[in-house]
Amino acid sequence: MCAYRVLVVDDSAFMRKIITDLIVRDESFNIVGTAANGKEAVEKVKELQPDLVTMDVEMPEMNGLEALPLIMAAHPLPVIMLSGINEQGMKETIMALEAGAFDFIRKPSIAHAQDIEQVSKALLEQMHTAMQAVRSRLERKEANERKAALEQAKKTPKEKPTGQAVTEKRAGSQASTDKPAVVPLAPSPAVSTQPKRDAGKSVPAAAKQETKRQQSGTSVTAGRIEQSAAQPSKSVQASTVQKKKDLSKGMGRTPGKLNSSNTAADKSLHGKDKAGLVKPEPRKTVSSSATPIPAAATPPVTAPTVPAAPKGFSLKKGVHTSSFRKLVAVGCSTGGPRALKTLLERIPGDFPAPIVIVQHMPPNFTRSLAQRLNTLSPLRVVEAEQGMTLETGTAYIAPGGYQLRIVPGAGGKYTVSLKMEEARNGHRPSVDTMFESLLSLTSLERHLVLLTGMGSDGAKMMKKLYDAGVQSTFAENEETCVVYGMPRSAVELKCVRHLLPMQEIAPKLVQVVK
Repeated sequence: MCAYRVLVVDDSAFMRKIITDLIVRDESFNIVGTAANGKEAVEKVKELQPDLVTMDVEMPEMNGLEALPLIMAAHPLPVIMLSGINEQGMKETIMALEAGAFDFIRKPSIAHAQDIEQVSKALLEQMHTAMQAVRSRLERKEANERKAALEQAKKTPKEKPTGQAVTEKRAGSQASTDKPAVVPLAPSPAVSTQPKRDAGKSVPAAAKQETKRQQSGTSVTAGRIEQSAAQPSKSVQASTVQKKKDLSKGMGRTPGKLNSSNTAADKSLHGKDKAGLVKPEPRKTVSSSATPIPAAATPPVTAPTVPAAPKGFSLKKGVHTSSFRKLVAVGCSTGGPRALKTLLERIPGDFPAPIVIVQHMPPNFTRSLAQRLNTLSPLRVVEAEQGMTLETGTAYIAPGGYQLRIVPGAGGKYTVSLKMEEARNGHRPSVDTMFESLLSLTSLERHLVLLTGMGSDGAKMMKKLYDAGVQSTFAENEETCVVYGMPRSAVELKCVRHLLPMQEIAPKLVQVVK
């Protein structure tokens, strides 16, 4: 297997050297070039066509946040941001993740060898995960293309032989045995002046049908092939068929609305019959019919009562109460900031439940994430603090470096408990820890959500809550996940009730909770 091609971008030559040395430890990756700023990075991505880019956030001339959308537009690929721990760097990192960066790591501290080793491990893990995500996406695309090709191959031979060759063969054989010929969709002579019924037919086809009609003297009425009075030699057969026609009228089985005059009835019947015989796609021909299907008959869009855009929601920031009977718990990791933006932008400010969120992130970055999401969402979004009382219309982000639990408080209220415990599933905060704290809160209607992220954190406890009776469980599907790890684990445990693309989760969640 060929090594993946990596471009390293940083304004510090010393840092470029450190990052390069960390990457080449793994023979799966090869450094194809370096760049000193965002402008140079954009040019080298076009020139070198790398598989992956590591990019500093803060750089002169053009920083990483400015270069990212240009790179993604010209050559979409995984970009891992390297962020400093200053406030500006953290804010720009969060915005870069929203703009499509795969993930980020903290820049290593040059003074501490242990920190460099930790960063090296985290960086290589993210790089492998990024390339696995790319492979999975390509495999899924190829599988979908193969499936579409097979479906098309199955449809293609049926359309022409069934609708054209078989009909023509049947018509020819019937004509040769002195039987009425089958003439699909041909109007009877009595109603041949009906407007626009032959619209779209070619002149030779229309002429051919007219010739057959004159020769055979047939018409299509009420779904039956009937011989007209134009052939007196078969008057007995015509009389018999006419009696059947009259009987079907008397029983009310003839489709279409019958008018008082025979001519009007024939027109109505012919028009209905013609629309009914159009195959294989009758819905597409309805628009040209005299009796179109009303708009109300169109199948409704998923969750029609909930608009997809935030502008359709109430923007009542300030509708907060500690009295509630419903709670939403969300877990996410790689790709989470972008997913959370999509989720929280579509939830109204007067949402009748608090939302507790665990996003795998280092300390301080979770505060920048909360501040950023607070500017985008109708909800009030905050970083959770010890002892904080949960309220409706508010989303709480678990702080990096702490395990978060929801515990009962005084007066029927619920509060946040934060502890610096050991990492669980390799994470602190951990989704499993947060979900686990909900097991005893049986008086609450609990709604669980797992979004994009590597690993399986949250799946085990979602399963346990599901088995305990929590039926409102959501997961992001593979199509929109940056990394289909955590949701996949929950799906494999068969504890997901709603598997949806990211943009559909918020509307459905609002519908279920409200």
